[in-house]
Amino acid sequence: MRRSNYGYILLALLVITGLAGTITSTSITSKERKFAASHLKENKTNFLKTIKGLSKTQLDFKISSDRRCIKECVYNIVLSENKLWLLLEKTMKQPANPEKRSQIEMSDDQLINRVENGNSTIEMAECKKNVWKNMDEVIESFKTTRADHIKYIKNTTEDLRNHIIQTSIGWVDCYQLCLVISANNDHFIQQIEELKTAQNLTKQ
Repeated sequence: MRRSNYGYILLALLVITGLAGTITSTSITSKERKFAASHLKENKTNFLKTIKGLSKTQLDFKISSDRRCIKECVYNIVLSENKLWLLLEKTMKQPANPEKRSQIEMSDDQLINRVENGNSTIEMAECKKNVWKNMDEVIESFKTTRADHIKYIKNTTEDLRNHIIQTSIGWVDCYQLCLVISANNDHFIQQIEELKTAQNLTKQ
């Protein structure tokens, strides 16, 4: 009986301090959390590595007039992430709509592969705007934003799976939006590497 009373007291203290229920039945699983965080971390490292030390000439190089340069790829990466995260935040403020899950046609892996292969990329018309003064500001903005997003996905208890939104690439849940961010980055990283190869640049 004494042990039972102790258990009730401990539970009450956890509830009062807000430590109880930090992970709920509607939270993403630990496996999903780990996968998304790792995916975001990995392509952050790859992105910063692939553009390290590039000169203005190299950043502005184009294979042809109808192809984007490295600088435009970088802008697409950063602006797309900002746009997608704003969409995620907006969707999470709305009531959960699990009844829309039947509209989702792609698994997480299918979605990642489709975006990485360029079949469903997030194109940003704003990429040519002078949003930042220089590339250093772009990179610092990316680092700050990505750190915030990794922290969120590692700690959130929100119901990402049951907040579903229709996008230009179909119906997805908010967890999948996080995966789209990193997959979209990987797609543009591939383009940057192709541009570096065309310039006979050694991989950093």
